[in-house]
Amino acid sequence: MNSRYHIAIRGAVQGVGFRPFVYRLAHTLGVKGWILNNGQGVFLDAEGDQTTLDEFILRIDSEKPAHAVIQSFEYSVLDCAGYDRFEIRASDALGETSALVVPDIATCPDCRDEIFNPSDRRYRYPFTNCTNCGPRYSIIEELPYDRVNTTMRGFVMCLECSREYHDPSNRRFHAQPIACPDCGPHLALWDGKGNILAQRDDALREGAAIILRGGILAMKGLGGFQLLADARNQETVELLRYRKHREDKPLAVMFPSMTHLQKVCAVSPLEDRLLRSAEAPIVLLRRTRGETNPPVDISAAVAPRNPSLGAMLPYTPLHHLLLHELNIPVIATSGNLSDEPICIDEKEALERLNTIADYFLVHDRPIKRHVDDSVVRVILGREYVLRRARGYAPLPVTVNDQGSKAVCAVGAHLKNSVALQIHDNVIISQHIGDLESRESFEAFQHVTEDLQRMYRFNPHTIVCDLHPDYLSTRYAETSGHAIEKVQHHYAHVASCMAENHIDGPLLGVAWDGTGYGTDGTVWGGEFLVTTSRSFERVATFRNFLLPGGDRAIREPRRTAMGMLYEIFGDTYRHHSSVATVDSFTLGELDLMERMLAKKINSPRTSSVGRLFDGVASMTGIRHVSRFEGQAAMELEYAVGDLRTDAAYDHAVQPSGGGPGPQTIDWEPCVRGVMGDIARGVSTTVIAAKFHNMLVNAILDIAHRTGLEKVVLSGGCFQNCLLLENTVNRLRHDGFHAYWHQRVPPNDGGISLGQIYAVARLRKNPLPCVPADEISREAR
Repeated sequence: MNSRYHIAIRGAVQGVGFRPFVYRLAHTLGVKGWILNNGQGVFLDAEGDQTTLDEFILRIDSEKPAHAVIQSFEYSVLDCAGYDRFEIRASDALGETSALVVPDIATCPDCRDEIFNPSDRRYRYPFTNCTNCGPRYSIIEELPYDRVNTTMRGFVMCLECSREYHDPSNRRFHAQPIACPDCGPHLALWDGKGNILAQRDDALREGAAIILRGGILAMKGLGGFQLLADARNQETVELLRYRKHREDKPLAVMFPSMTHLQKVCAVSPLEDRLLRSAEAPIVLLRRTRGETNPPVDISAAVAPRNPSLGAMLPYTPLHHLLLHELNIPVIATSGNLSDEPICIDEKEALERLNTIADYFLVHDRPIKRHVDDSVVRVILGREYVLRRARGYAPLPVTVNDQGSKAVCAVGAHLKNSVALQIHDNVIISQHIGDLESRESFEAFQHVTEDLQRMYRFNPHTIVCDLHPDYLSTRYAETSGHAIEKVQHHYAHVASCMAENHIDGPLLGVAWDGTGYGTDGTVWGGEFLVTTSRSFERVATFRNFLLPGGDRAIREPRRTAMGMLYEIFGDTYRHHSSVATVDSFTLGELDLMERMLAKKINSPRTSSVGRLFDGVASMTGIRHVSRFEGQAAMELEYAVGDLRTDAAYDHAVQPSGGGPGPQTIDWEPCVRGVMGDIARGVSTTVIAAKFHNMLVNAILDIAHRTGLEKVVLSGGCFQNCLLLENTVNRLRHDGFHAYWHQRVPPNDGGISLGQIYAVARLRKNPLPCVPADEISREAR
């Protein structure tokens, strides 16, 4: 079965024989399609079987012409177009170079060689860069991208750097952050009071020594501060968690080299390419040893009860030098307290990180905007971005131009990002985070206004979520601009549609933890038939009460109580085989009963994310979550390597002939779970059967709807087992499944979906319809 890859390559790839090289490679491999240049880079469409296309992209990267430099290599899998040959198409002069800001780029091999060459003038210089690598987005203050418009404008080039900068034959020709030890930024090591302990290379060496002694180092990096610690040292990792208020959430690990990394994790060719790419993200990899036998050199406290590890390689000269000095894997986590944005200024870091870090490795190159590390995994043979930041933002997602109005979308409340539509391009900001604190909301405001200022963008319309209490919604409502509101789960589906370049009619499956529905309840298990301009909610999961509201999100046992009460009412206590009941005191149970009976602070929800939580608590896997999604993740991990077709039952209740959706009843599943618990069936089998029930529910509604295209979006589809099984089953039954690739399936992709939903409605204006339908369409 053939696939089609749409590939966008940016960098020094024009005028270096790149297109003829790709043409020859395509003919060698039997790939069909086309390649062309435009003002933003080289773009190509390639069709063939997936194995051949994977080889094609790996060989483009590894065998490119000698003078070609790839700064960004993005590809998405689209529907086949039926090409019969491969051709070089005429260059497209319509691309707008002025609308493109390149992300921060990982250190190129040439610069890496220089910093380790004792005879080079940039030997051991941690701010070495050239035209092909280094800071971009994190230092740009305004366009055009010239040195005077970056945070490097305060550093006057020495004669030698100036010569390189003005020499067209030099690879540092017009490299805006160009610097050297004589004229560029420098390091300093501070204690917790800001006293200078060492400078320049001595600061780096002493910083490494601090880590080796078991200390915690706050390091000013590319897009903000990172907290670094010895990943082998159990006591240090636990201390870091305690100080950072991050009890269980996995920590990312930076390895000195691929050789070190492969001692701990299995690495496929595509994962290898990602780790070494210009984007250089954190890649979620499968550990080669289980939790009961911890991997070589990694503390069990790094990612407790997690079979995967977030791994990355050094991506700046500073990281390369430090990791070379250490020669050990280190924790490299964001420099912040939980729910706060990362620090970008050393004075701010000294204040905010003083209770976490022992010492501070700082430098004097200002950071304009915070940019976290991106997080990616490979799933179903494709790149799957879970957090879109350094290396990816703010590269655009190209959509069909569906209206000339300038639109800004302000995203959701969790994992927030914002976006601008500029003609065919949707510019998506870096990951901003959860808008849970004053600091994070201030960061959201700054990024929103900064993005508009950088692109000289004056929005006609602000698009936001329906939820009246989201801070992003309140921001839109007080902006002074026209606003439009898009329902949360419709935005999820629209985001995936935009990324995959598809339109309706289709079935959108949007599953997550929470989202405000058009009926005022908490949605999260939705099936939306999406047409050319709107959606209809054709099915949803049976809803139930969440005692305590938001507190139930943090306590899966409360969610389980709501599910048990929905089935059994006041008699739920008789079902003592369920671990949930024993996790409460008698007083807590009495309080819970009163809340549920009187519906006090107990909103109703259809959320699949909460179903995961409830089953995790019933089986005793997790009663209280210490980070978002922990219970669901551990229920997924409980399946392990078991593969079975066994599944719990579900039922589909018709809408009763009215306008409402069909209801998927999870009660048969929960009764099955309880029966298996009572019989002593293993948690592994229970977890597998629960996952299979969810897959069966999707197949059931897909067959009932009869639409060939099925879109999968929402945070629940970060679950590899759920996504892979669903896609494989849909394909087996003749459906065409679509899922995310370059844009997160979680709320990080909502801003793109908000723009695409409004654009589709503008392109296909509503006919004269009843007011209630207009309201639903507009939402």
